[in-house]
Amino acid sequence: MTIIPKPAKPWTSTPSARAKEIALFLGSILLTVIVVQVTAFKGKLAYFFIFFLLYALTTAIFQYSARGMAAAKDALVKAIVVLGAVVTVLPIASIIFTVASKGLPGIRPGLFTNDMSLATSTDPLTNGGLLHAITGTLTLVSISLFLSVPIGILTALYLTEIKGRFTNPIRFLVQAMSGVPSIVAGLFILSAVLYPITKSYSGFMGALALTILMIPTITRTSEEVLLLIPNELREAGVALGGTQWRTVAMIVLPAARSGLVTAMILGVARISGETAPLLLLTGGGDKVNPNPFSGSLGSLPYYIWKSFNAGSPEAITRAWAGLLVLLVVVLILFTLARLLTNQKMKARK
Repeated sequence: MTIIPKPAKPWTSTPSARAKEIALFLGSILLTVIVVQVTAFKGKLAYFFIFFLLYALTTAIFQYSARGMAAAKDALVKAIVVLGAVVTVLPIASIIFTVASKGLPGIRPGLFTNDMSLATSTDPLTNGGLLHAITGTLTLVSISLFLSVPIGILTALYLTEIKGRFTNPIRFLVQAMSGVPSIVAGLFILSAVLYPITKSYSGFMGALALTILMIPTITRTSEEVLLLIPNELREAGVALGGTQWRTVAMIVLPAARSGLVTAMILGVARISGETAPLLLLTGGGDKVNPNPFSGSLGSLPYYIWKSFNAGSPEAITRAWAGLLVLLVVVLILFTLARLLTNQKMKARK
C-alpha cells in the first residue's frame, strides 16, 4: 500500500512560532506605552506609529536571528504593507464612526416626514425634518440620470464600437472632464444658462451641473465594461447577417447590462454629495417643491451646509443627521455597484 505524503506548507506558522509572534506583539505594545510616557510624543497617532515602528523592528530582528537576512527583509516589508493597509482603512473607519456617533442623536421618526418650511435650523429637533432635502436630492439625481445615461453610454459605444476619427480627442476630453472641479461645472451653468436665459434658481439648473459631473464617470465605466465583452459575440452577430447597430443593440448591450447598471450607480454615487453647484444654482428651498423647473429646490448637501452655518447645537445635530443619511445612501449605492460587479464576474466564469 502506497502512502502519498500530504504536501507541506512551509509558510504556515507552527504553534511555537505563533506564540513567539504573540510575545513580540505584546512586547511591542509595552514598549510603545513606555516610549510615549517618557518622550514628548503624545496622542493616539503617536501610539499608532510608534507601535508599528517597534513591531516592525522587533519582528525583523527576531527573523534575522532565526532565519537570516532574507526573512528579516520579508518581515519588514510585510509590516510596511500592513501599515499601509491600516493607514488606508483607518480614516474611512474614523469618518464612519464620527458621522454615526454624532448623527444618530438627530435621527427621529418625524425627520423623514416633515420639511423645514415651518421651522428653522435653530429650532428644537422635534420641529422640521429632511423631507424636502431627500425629495430634492432624488429629483436632482433622477434628472441627471435621465440626461447623462444616454450621453455617457452612447459616447462609450462610439469609443468601443465605432472607433471613428474623433475617438482619441473624445477619450481625452472625457478623461479631462473627470477631473473638473464641481464648482467649475456650477459656474459654467450659472454663466451660460441661468444668468442669460432662465434668470432664476431651479432644480433643473442644478441637475445640468450634476450631469456634467456624471457623464465622465458613466462614460469611462461603460467603456471598460464594453471592452470586456468578447469580440467573438460581435463576430457571431455579423456572421448571422446582422448589421453593426443590430449587433450592438441585441448582443453587446444585453451582455453588458449589469455592468452598465453599475456605471449608472457609480455615477449617482459620484454626484450625491456634491455641494458647490447646488449652492450656486438651486436656491436651497426649505419646503417640498414638486416642480424642478421653477422655484428653489432643497437637497441634502444644501441642508447640511445651511445647518452647519447656523451654528447652534440643534443646527449642528441636524447637519450631522443629514450627513449620516447622505453617507448611508452613498454606501448603499457603492455596495450595490460592488454586488452587481461581482455577479457579472461570476457569470463570466
